[in-house]
Amino acid sequence: MKTKFQFIDRRDFLKKSMLGAAGVTLAPSLLAQAQAAGKLRTAHIGLGAMGMEDLNAIASHDLVEVVALCDVDSNALSSATARFPDAKTYSDYRLLLEEMTDEIDAVIVSTPDHTHAPASLMAMEKNKPVYCQKPLTHHVSEAREMKKMAEEKNLITQMGIQVHSFYDYKLATLLIQDGIIGKVHTVRAWSPKNWGYDGPKPKGRDETPENLDWNLWLGTAKKRKYKEGVYHPGNWRKLLDYGCGTLGDMGVHIFDTPYNALQLDVPYTIVNNCRKPNGFGFPENNVVTYEFPQTPYTAETLKWVWYDGPGAPIDHEDLKLPNGDELPDQGAMFLGEKGRLLLPHFQQLPRWIVDGKYQEFDVAKYNLGEPVKDYAGESKKHYHQFVDACLGKDECSAPFEYSARLTETILLGVIAGRFPNQTLHWDSEKAEFAERKANKFLGGKYRKF
Repeated sequence: MKTKFQFIDRRDFLKKSMLGAAGVTLAPSLLAQAQAAGKLRTAHIGLGAMGMEDLNAIASHDLVEVVALCDVDSNALSSATARFPDAKTYSDYRLLLEEMTDEIDAVIVSTPDHTHAPASLMAMEKNKPVYCQKPLTHHVSEAREMKKMAEEKNLITQMGIQVHSFYDYKLATLLIQDGIIGKVHTVRAWSPKNWGYDGPKPKGRDETPENLDWNLWLGTAKKRKYKEGVYHPGNWRKLLDYGCGTLGDMGVHIFDTPYNALQLDVPYTIVNNCRKPNGFGFPENNVVTYEFPQTPYTAETLKWVWYDGPGAPIDHEDLKLPNGDELPDQGAMFLGEKGRLLLPHFQQLPRWIVDGKYQEFDVAKYNLGEPVKDYAGESKKHYHQFVDACLGKDECSAPFEYSARLTETILLGVIAGRFPNQTLHWDSEKAEFAERKANKFLGGKYRKF
């Protein structure tokens, strides 16, 4: 017997997925109780590699109590349960959010990209603070919806870009805003990682492993036959229906500091030089060029070029280093009217270059203390900031108000990959492209599952 699957509107999905709404109005008072009690009860949705990292980092805060765990893979769920045996377990986040509305204070979403918005929006509908992994959403329309809901409900939110709180990135932001290289006219950023797929669409199907609920893994995405090693675990980042390619993975981290330092909004033109669409995977190599409007820290316009995939970046005069030094494997180069600033990714100090020579700068001037190279320790800062914000002791530095705009910028470049070598013109106020064919990729229908 074949099961019929329907596609539904996002708002309808939220309404129908929540079996009752009795607990919705309780959440603000529950958070107030958590603040008064000095303890935050967390629910964790998605417990794969990044999900476990998120879980461990959040739980490392002394004032966190992990009360709920959710994953569609029973193996992942078992690994997390071994560490937190008292937490209630679920395979369906909708059931978790319904049954435990009055027992949780905050939700952490660490699923594949296509489930970020459905799970986060449902939690936000129930007035829960949300920590959501990057990229914030799979579609532009979802990013705007999450930003809007966070603002309307005055929710504490944070996107999972932990390097946002790292020493070297904070220093680079201060250097740029202090005018060390003057007004910036160009940024070139790169990652040789390959979260693309240029091969053929897989044929046939494999038996779904007993540990995996394939229907729940697909979630709101369209129905597809399971193929071992193609989707879960891990490879979903390469595929149009579930991930956002290398740009949506490493691009978010590497864009973040220049985007934040230069106080950018969304771009008005985007072009992606890449192969023709194959309807299944992202291109393995992309060169995406954005143009942004002026800010207090940029020239009249800002050009931003992103390179990814094997061999990235393409050789360019702007990227040549003094003494014949090699570029870091990943990073960004700011080009200004008074020089260049190289920002490696990550845990390396920025390097100031003028007239082909490295220059020294006084780190002490920026009151950040001594340079830090401690990934585990630095990473926890971003997570703990979210916990402390929920407890009324801090503010988040990457709330959805900021991270939705950053994500929108990233996703516009991803969409441009469907129209190789064609310049797309983005109207931020109308939230649409001048090129009508591109607008169909701004959102997507949700499958009823």
